[in-house]
Amino acid sequence: MRLRSLEGRLAVLLALAALMGALVYIGVTSWPLPQTLKWLHDAHMDVPGPTPAGGIIICAIVLLPLCWWLGHVVMEPVKRLLRALESAVASYRDGDFSISIALNRRDELGDLIRVHNELGQTLREQRQNLAQRELLLDTVVQNTPVALVLTDGNGRVAYANIAARHLFNEGRSLNGLHFGTLIEDAPEALRKATEGTEDALFSVEMDGSEETFHLSQRAFRLQGRPHRLQLFRRMTRELSRQEVAAWKRVIRVVSHELNNSLAPISSLAHSGAELARRGDVQRLPGVFATIGERARHLHGFIDGYARFAKLPTPRPVAIEWRPFLDGLALHCRFQLSGDIPPQPGWFDPVQIEQVLINLIKNAHESGSVPEGVTLALHPVGHELRIEVADRGPGMSEAVLAQALLPFYSTKRSGTGLGLALAREISEAHGGRIALANREDGGLRVTLALPLTAASA
Repeated sequence: MRLRSLEGRLAVLLALAALMGALVYIGVTSWPLPQTLKWLHDAHMDVPGPTPAGGIIICAIVLLPLCWWLGHVVMEPVKRLLRALESAVASYRDGDFSISIALNRRDELGDLIRVHNELGQTLREQRQNLAQRELLLDTVVQNTPVALVLTDGNGRVAYANIAARHLFNEGRSLNGLHFGTLIEDAPEALRKATEGTEDALFSVEMDGSEETFHLSQRAFRLQGRPHRLQLFRRMTRELSRQEVAAWKRVIRVVSHELNNSLAPISSLAHSGAELARRGDVQRLPGVFATIGERARHLHGFIDGYARFAKLPTPRPVAIEWRPFLDGLALHCRFQLSGDIPPQPGWFDPVQIEQVLINLIKNAHESGSVPEGVTLALHPVGHELRIEVADRGPGMSEAVLAQALLPFYSTKRSGTGLGLALAREISEAHGGRIALANREDGGLRVTLALPLTAASA
C-alpha cells in the first residue's frame, strides 16, 4: 500500500483521528484537566469534577470542530478536482476540447487527471486533423469543375459546390432550396436525366452552343436519412478531344491502307503500260489480276468503315438457340462449352451473328489452337452472357485499356473495327462488352445482353 495513495492517506487520517481522540480523553481524565480542578479546589474554588458523561461531552465538544476542520482540509482538493472534471466533461459535451486540469497529485486521482489530460490531447488532435481534412475536402469539392449537388429525402439541397451554384442559380447559394423546383425552367433533357436514377449522358443548349453533360447519380444514407448525390460533368471538351483523336486515328489508318494499295496499283499500272508498249501481252493478265486483287482489298477495307458508320438500329426478336448456333457454325469454327439455355435469346440475329463471327475470327487469329476457341452461354439474372474464349497469349494492360476504342488495332493490317463494332452493337442492345485475360492463359470476351424485352 502506497502512502500517497487514497487508501494510505485514509489510513493515516484515521490513525491521526484516533490519536487525537486518545489525547483528548487523557487530557480530560488524567492530565491536565484533573490537576487543574484540584488546583482550583485547593484555592477554595468549588468546581465540581466531570462525571463520565460529562467527560464524553467535553471530548465531543473538543473533537467535533477538529474533525470538521480536518475533513475540510482533506476533501477540499477532491471537491475542486470534481468540479474541474465536471466542467471539463461539460466542455467536451459542447465540443470544446481545449480544457486541461493542473496535475499536482500523486495518488489515484492524479492518475485520473493525467489520463483525462491525455484524452483531451487526443481529442484535440483528432478534432484538428478532422477539421483540416474537412477544410481540404471542402476546398477540393468547391473548386472542382464538376457540379456537385447533394439533396435530402425531401429533394432539398443539403450541399452544393461553386460549379453547381453557377450552373443552376447564377452563382447564388442552393442550400435549402428544392432542387426539383430549381430546375423547372431547365432544358427538358436535363430534367429527364435528373428524374431517373441511372447515370446519363445528355446535351443541352447553353449560351448559344450545345453543351454535353454526364450525370452520375448515387443514393445512400447519411446519418440514417436517405440522400442523393448528383455529379454533373461537362463532357464537351473531352468528347471533342476524343473525336479529334478518333479522326486522326482513322485518317492514319485510311492513309496507310490507301498507300499500301494505291502504291502497288500505280506500280503495276506502269508495269502493264510498259509491257503493252513492248508487246508482251502474255504477262498482262497477271498484272491486271494483281491490280484487281488490290482493288478488291481496298474496297473491302472501305466497306468495313462504311458499315460501321451506317450501323442500323437493332431489331431484337426472340431467338431459338439451336438454329442460331447451327447457322453460326457455317461461318466459323468453335467449341460449344456448357449447355444451351432453355430460354430463347432476345437480340438482332444479323448484328449479333456478325459480332460473334468477328470475335471467333479474332480468337483463331490470336494464335490459339482451334480446339481452344470456345463459345459459352450463361443466363445470369436478367441478362445473357455470351463468352468467346481462346488459348492465345492474351492482351497486355495497355492493350486492354484501348482495345474497345474505334480504329484501334494491334494488327499490321487491322482496321480496328472488330471490337469497336462489337461494343457499338452490344450497347445499342442495352448491353455491354468486357475483355479479360484468363488465369490459365488466353483471352475471354464477354458479351452481356438483356434476356427479354422488359430487361432491355
